[in-house]
Amino acid sequence: MPDVTPQPRALKRIGHKGADLIAPGNTLESFDAALAAGVDMVEFDVLPENRDGSGRLMLAHDYGRIEQGAAITLEEGLAHFAQDAWAGVEIDVDMKLGGYERRVVAALREHGLADRALISTMEEDSLGVVRLAGPEIRLGWSVPKIRRNPLSSRWTRIPAMMLAQYARRILPGRAAGAIRDGRIDALMCHWALVSGRLVSAIEEAGGELYVWTVDDAERIAKLERLGVTGIITNDPRLFGTAPA
Repeated sequence: MPDVTPQPRALKRIGHKGADLIAPGNTLESFDAALAAGVDMVEFDVLPENRDGSGRLMLAHDYGRIEQGAAITLEEGLAHFAQDAWAGVEIDVDMKLGGYERRVVAALREHGLADRALISTMEEDSLGVVRLAGPEIRLGWSVPKIRRNPLSSRWTRIPAMMLAQYARRILPGRAAGAIRDGRIDALMCHWALVSGRLVSAIEEAGGELYVWTVDDAERIAKLERLGVTGIITNDPRLFGTAPA
């Protein structure tokens, strides 16, 4: 009788904004640095050019780079990923705000990238809009909804960890329910909220779990052992140094 023991799935190695610690993020140079490091997926951010939601869609995490004239357009980014060198590499289009969901879906289809794209967002209202506009595109809910890392400051670290403990209790049920209901396909989760219970709940629901943003080789190895789907890092070179 053949061996039918399930084999662990390979970890998806994901570059944050490309490879933000190698070259400035959300740029073609950063994307190419991530490709050279052997990533399986590239995450990048999308905002409308103007704060009122109008204008071109730009690759930027915030309005600083856009207002400095340093951001490239979504069209330029997608044309880059449509090149042969990127065949087989997935993309995670992270929408920083709501209101331009259909434009992102249309752009992915226009460049032939819908089949290897995932759209993620912290904006829960956007999830239903994306699902209706692009049912064939994988959809990820990013949690928690924060703009700055509260763990980076000694003034916010302790209350943030207390809130994280509460979130770790309720998140597995919420995320698994959203996956089973077809509202999302994946959870994009800050590493502080990840637990074995969350991994199991999402796997049992048939979803994927992507963890952000991990720039420590030991933590990468720990999360890989837990069985997460993928890890997002600013330095994809770390995947080659993570201890077994």
